[in-house]
Amino acid sequence: MSRRRRRGKLPEPQQVTIESMSHEGRGIAHVNGKTVFVFGALEGETVQIQVVKRARSYDQATTLEIIEASPRRIEPRCEAFQICGGCSLQHLVNDDQVAFKQQVLLDMMVHAGIEYDEVLPALRAADWGYRKKARLGVKYVAKKGRVLVGFRERNTPFIADMHQCEVLIPGVGHKLDLISRMIGQLEARAQIPQIEVAADADHIQLVFRHLQPLSERDRQVLIEFAQQQHFHIQLQPGGPETVHSLYPNSQGLILDPAGDGRIQIAFNALDFVQVNSDINQQMVARVLGLMDLQPTDRLLDLFCGLGNFTLPMAQRCARVTGIEVNAAMVKRARESALANNIDNTEYHRADLTQPDTDLSWMRAHYDKILLDPPRSGALEMVREIGRFSALRIVYVSCQPSSLVRDAAIICEQGYRMTHLGIMDMFPQTAHVESMAVFERKSQESQ
Repeated sequence: MSRRRRRGKLPEPQQVTIESMSHEGRGIAHVNGKTVFVFGALEGETVQIQVVKRARSYDQATTLEIIEASPRRIEPRCEAFQICGGCSLQHLVNDDQVAFKQQVLLDMMVHAGIEYDEVLPALRAADWGYRKKARLGVKYVAKKGRVLVGFRERNTPFIADMHQCEVLIPGVGHKLDLISRMIGQLEARAQIPQIEVAADADHIQLVFRHLQPLSERDRQVLIEFAQQQHFHIQLQPGGPETVHSLYPNSQGLILDPAGDGRIQIAFNALDFVQVNSDINQQMVARVLGLMDLQPTDRLLDLFCGLGNFTLPMAQRCARVTGIEVNAAMVKRARESALANNIDNTEYHRADLTQPDTDLSWMRAHYDKILLDPPRSGALEMVREIGRFSALRIVYVSCQPSSLVRDAAIICEQGYRMTHLGIMDMFPQTAHVESMAVFERKSQESQ
């Protein structure tokens, strides 16, 4: 007899009332005492749901019908909203999306017992067509007779059957069908798994990953498509180091972190840059203001990347030391500093998840510190943060739970949180980007 456990039968559709919202933007209901997380439902609504996944302590469900709608509900703009895993809040008024995200962050801080002095106004820009950086999945599906191009389905590894995307910049998001049809003409259409998308103010770059060498015919199809649609196209036959230009021969993208053209940072499609350039510019301006930079200040920029914050800060202080784990990014950050005639920065490659206290930069004093870590946060570094004796710390976060954890550790080392707020980097999603400011307490108050 097979020992494989048979999947239990899912219940019939049922009517529930949504009691509250989860941090991920799903409605929360209870059925026979069991918690049910409902995609596409808002607090206060009565909806018909279908459970799609069961666990011991909770179920996951999707909304089939809105029986009694919330006044905050709007019609999702994207036809693929119900299946695409890219967005989760298109059915909620944008102002309420921002308020929801802000409250999620504040509630998490309160729950952790972390006090703050002031809530910063949320940074906002365009609600649609904002995303300039993305990785699109590609899949030739013979049964459908077409190539699927887009994001993954919600909670599955499959690519959503979508024809356009409303959060991508229109130059790409409204051309998914054109891209799909073009790939469908290629001999290698079944050997292209993804497209990396990146854009600046003037150019859109598409990097086609391909699992077999492209024929001369396929290369010509791609070149003609690039010419017709004004794309810059690159090919990636292997790892990141194999990326090369197909058309035109000379390509490059420029990041303008301050939004005034004074600093220009060259980047490639596979580099990490913020997906929302308008919010990034506001974010950089806010950091500069909250840092209260003085001409004599020496700064430490942890997780500095290409220098998005490093270079603008360097124009306002004595020196900035940037730390980044990726050697290629460190090299390019140095090159960007030289290209912008900024000579008061230095860069070190270091794994900040394993800080080495013997390194020279770890033994130095800094007046101010900026942290801009990945989603996992900066646990190992904040445990060492007190050694630098900085007067002020600004923490830019892309994961609230990591920020809450790290904030508690920072506060234990003699700091208090003075400012806290969100940046709506990803409208239509429940993703929360935030910023917190810490000041060192005086000896008398400790």
